[in-house]
Amino acid sequence: MKKDTTTRRTGKSRVGRRAFLSGLATAALSLPYYVPRRARGAAGRPGANDRLRIGVIGAGIRGKYLISNLPPEGQVVAVCDCYLPRVEDTLQAKGRFRRLLTQFRNGDARSCRAHQNYRRMLDQEKLDAVIIATPDHHHVLAAMLALRAGLDVYVEKALSLTIAEGRKLVHAVKHSGRVCQVGSQNRSIPINQFGCELIRTGGIGKVSLIELSDYPGPMVYDHLPTEPVPDGLDWELFCGPTSLRPHNRKLWVKDEFKIDGRSWRGWDLWRSYSGHLMTNWGAHSVDMVQLALGTDGTGPVEVWPLVDGHTGEMRFCPVAVRYESGVEVRFVFPWANKQPWEFHGEKGKMIMSRNMLRTEPADLAADAPAPIRTGPDWQGNSSDVVPHLQNWIDCIKSRATPNAPVEVGHRSVTICHLANIARELRRKIRWDANTETFPGDDEANALLDRPRRKGYELPEIG
Repeated sequence: MKKDTTTRRTGKSRVGRRAFLSGLATAALSLPYYVPRRARGAAGRPGANDRLRIGVIGAGIRGKYLISNLPPEGQVVAVCDCYLPRVEDTLQAKGRFRRLLTQFRNGDARSCRAHQNYRRMLDQEKLDAVIIATPDHHHVLAAMLALRAGLDVYVEKALSLTIAEGRKLVHAVKHSGRVCQVGSQNRSIPINQFGCELIRTGGIGKVSLIELSDYPGPMVYDHLPTEPVPDGLDWELFCGPTSLRPHNRKLWVKDEFKIDGRSWRGWDLWRSYSGHLMTNWGAHSVDMVQLALGTDGTGPVEVWPLVDGHTGEMRFCPVAVRYESGVEVRFVFPWANKQPWEFHGEKGKMIMSRNMLRTEPADLAADAPAPIRTGPDWQGNSSDVVPHLQNWIDCIKSRATPNAPVEVGHRSVTICHLANIARELRRKIRWDANTETFPGDDEANALLDRPRRKGYELPEIG
């Protein structure tokens, strides 16, 4: 058998791959709830010239992407993932973003500490902030533990797995006084900001209809054969607040499951861990609808499937929502085409997507800014997330409200959750955005939240 010679540098020592995985697995056993040793909520904010000490929770594709695009004012000092080989690949600049991570590998990675359990990382590391890029079912718990440790937070969308836990996170941010940026980066792209403001101020006239892609919802777990847990994976930790199911690679590994020839990040397909594309890509689309309509603090009043007696999988059924103003939003375009969002107004139509817009007639957006640059002037392979991370860091230092605050992220993904709930119930549902309940509908209200496994309850903050 070929000898394992893979190593990583930690300070001045070199550690073999097996020792790296074994040592961390021993040190990173799943813990019950804890009170952080270092409650730093009252600490002074970093100075204008200080680099922020940042921990990254989740070292998969998105975590690597965010690290590779982090502005220089942020210094990654700790990386955490329940699958330890991902941490090692990040520190060694391997995988999909190896070229982009090289700068990190040659700089901060040399002194960066590796962790498997984010509770350990939050307890042991001296941090200013965390980036959360885990699967969706860990977002709110990881964020609330970070807030309780006195840290500022960047949390990827989908912000939450359920509507109720999203509201709990909003409450926690408010009472912690920390900065929380949701990863809805379109809000930091000038051309998208312009387009939404133009619609909001009547630039295309009164809007009556908005059309978006019909993003599919998740699959319900049935049965998968038990497979051995791979070395370096804490399967109990991955399952987190959900049921502890037998391990199978299709539940979490990318490329193990294909739909329409596309590979998916295992967990992204399953209702236990995600709302699938409706809460993922759909959250970006809905977020621009909310900004354009000026409804960041509220939501629709009705949601319904567009096909009566739909006989196929309901997770693919087109859905519509209606606001109190009468505006309808319809999820109808073929999702695989990634079609732009279409806003229909009295004066014309706006077609918008990330970093792009056009109008019909064209002169409605004559003053639109140019798309932001891409290429070597940016740290990453695209420029969409750089301004958003920069805004987060700027707000940490100034204590200003970020472009995508937690209330905004919660309200946007709530609409995506509502679409999936309407599909699950196969009928129209009425929504009270003030109480965040379904009036007189016990069946729908039962889907606002889900039971959490013991040891993964959400903490009380405020």
